[in-house]
Amino acid sequence: MRIIPSFSIWRLTILLLGFAAGASAQKQPVDYVNPYIGNISHLLVPTFPTIHLPNSILRVYPERGDFTGDLLHGLPLVITSHRGSSAFNLSSFQGDEKELQPVVSYSYDQEKITPYSYAVYLDEQQTEVQFAVSHQSALYELNFGRDLPPYLVLNSRNGGLKWDGTAVSGFQEIENKTRVYLYLLPEQMPVSISLLTKEGLVKGMEANGKNASVVLKFAKGTKTLHLRYGISFIDEAQAKKNLNREIQNYDLKALAQKGRATWNESLGKIAVTGSSDNEKTIFYTSFYRTFERPVCISEDGRYYSAFDGTVHNDLGTPFFTDDWIWDAYRAHHPLRVLIDPKKEENILHSFVEMAGQMEHNWMPTFPEITGDSRRMNSNHGVASVIDAYRKGLRGFDLEKAYLACKGGITEKTLAPWSGKPAGKLDQFYKEHGFIPALKAGETETIPEVHSFERRQPIAVTLGTSYDEWCLSQIAKELGKTADYKYFLKSSYNYRNVFNPKTGFFHPKDSDGKFIEPFDYVFSGGLGARETYGENNAWLYRWDVQHNVSDLISLMGGNEKFINNLDAMFSQPLGKGKYAFYAQLPDQTGNVGQFSMSNEPALHIPYLYNYAGQPWKTQKRIRTLLNQWFRNDLMGVPGDEDGGGMTSFVVFSYMGFYPVTPGMPAYNIGSPMFDNVRMDLGNGKFFEVEAINNSAENKYIQSATLDGKPWNKPWFNHSDLISGGKLVLQMGPKANRIWGSAVNDAPPSAEGIN
Repeated sequence: MRIIPSFSIWRLTILLLGFAAGASAQKQPVDYVNPYIGNISHLLVPTFPTIHLPNSILRVYPERGDFTGDLLHGLPLVITSHRGSSAFNLSSFQGDEKELQPVVSYSYDQEKITPYSYAVYLDEQQTEVQFAVSHQSALYELNFGRDLPPYLVLNSRNGGLKWDGTAVSGFQEIENKTRVYLYLLPEQMPVSISLLTKEGLVKGMEANGKNASVVLKFAKGTKTLHLRYGISFIDEAQAKKNLNREIQNYDLKALAQKGRATWNESLGKIAVTGSSDNEKTIFYTSFYRTFERPVCISEDGRYYSAFDGTVHNDLGTPFFTDDWIWDAYRAHHPLRVLIDPKKEENILHSFVEMAGQMEHNWMPTFPEITGDSRRMNSNHGVASVIDAYRKGLRGFDLEKAYLACKGGITEKTLAPWSGKPAGKLDQFYKEHGFIPALKAGETETIPEVHSFERRQPIAVTLGTSYDEWCLSQIAKELGKTADYKYFLKSSYNYRNVFNPKTGFFHPKDSDGKFIEPFDYVFSGGLGARETYGENNAWLYRWDVQHNVSDLISLMGGNEKFINNLDAMFSQPLGKGKYAFYAQLPDQTGNVGQFSMSNEPALHIPYLYNYAGQPWKTQKRIRTLLNQWFRNDLMGVPGDEDGGGMTSFVVFSYMGFYPVTPGMPAYNIGSPMFDNVRMDLGNGKFFEVEAINNSAENKYIQSATLDGKPWNKPWFNHSDLISGGKLVLQMGPKANRIWGSAVNDAPPSAEGIN
């Protein structure tokens, strides 16, 4: 039995990480990424340590119960969706062939992950594993430590695999008539091929069905195996083409270095100085997370669309999917508008195309590899459309986008988690301007309503009000005056469920009466879904992104608005944590009733800017970032959603945030770095400089924008995109005057008259 030198894993890992002899000792952006941040949380699993290139089809992460899982379940080949499981699995094995399983579980150690590479030691098997990834293909290197013949088990959990004399190819059926295809080529030939069945190994070249498994046996004395493979959503032949286009040899180090360079190019679009390596790690790890979704599924100019079950020519515009727009519209899409506008144009073009490929031409809400799952509530793709257009992006058809958005809002039911046509509930909304809640003891009879997700009447009314404002703005851009006026008026529908006595958005029954009694923390059942959605009334109290000034008026003015904001951050949970989270498991990361863990909360800390106290935004942003986003395993407070939440971290670390997508303006917070320099991709840069910045000096004392005094707690997109520079003088105590003037508040929606 060969004894592996203790330095072996470390040496190989160092090579993969790009620190071989002669490499620069200076850290580059990708060196700050820690994929383990947030792998454990209070209840949900916020992040996975994912190996992939930016927005690429091929994503991989080690499969185990969670981060603390003691066993690694095989070696993954492709994760087909964010937070999904591996479609295909690779297991290496040395030992009694009777112990072979479709997926071998390993004791492991010395795991090292970067965005572009993976290394692990399977200690009981005494096998070193190295991995590097490209866009549609990848490469494994296995170094065996036992003096036994090595076996490789290739498994498709629901599909078929075959050996053709040179390679293993096959498919896995995912869902909705969608398949992922594999073509895997070993560097050296096996000595035998078998199939693994319930009865054990049998002779054969092709396996089909559940846990279809092909076993490759290699000669005794084999110490190293290289495997390169490609994947496709079109067919096996395309998987082979993808592999041969991207990886022509078995040079693991070269592939890892190429992946490293790709990541540095993407992450290098934002350069930061000042603060510690710890803050840079949090920032660049958050930034890396924003590239996990959506993914480009164009393959040599073609793509398979699950939206109509057809292979299309992309006509030169890459096609993207796997985008959970309900949360991504808030900060994820606006961030991409800045750092990669061409990609954002391609993504929005893809939305328009997939809408046209579906039966009703409705804008998607949760477009995935397997089609639009129509999850969550509202139809926020409309927000990303108008936000991009207002910020100068033109690489998509606005007229087609408008028709798809309008159809998704007026023809599809507004009921959450449903793709059904509009029905009685929607007709009620059109006539009365709100979604009615069920009375106590009233049975649900609307067929469009999901049995678990309920009708979420307040969440849907508020979300639709915002969507209709976005729709009105597109209509305005297109010169559709009647539609503009109609949807602008509808964008005020949130007023219909505002309770002036309590200052909360309160459910009404079909008779227009507020439902009583009602508890703003605990009423609404599991996840408050019978009224809100995943979060309670305290969080949805602020869900009027498009018209904060009107929300201030509804609450009775700036002072009451500020008091209500303050109260949310200090209001107790109302029950013990066990009981609170048993009912509201998505509302973690609490500061009082505020929840840092769920996307409807992301804009709330910036709302002090609208009511004359921006110093409280500055204080609150710094506090929340330090409390809930840390460089550790529990450093993300809740469901991160592949960039939906970490985009908030990226923006907030830089010192500004897009409170209202569709309105080309940014609220100013409190930057964590001395200097931020964003490459806008048009030959220009936007900079934020924080003079005298530190953990204590978090308050803005004064500011200049492009060299001129600036007293507003916000700025326009036009100030940014032209290559401006925001300079903030920081200090330890609040300047309560800066940014406090009524006329200097950030913009809100225009009036309906």
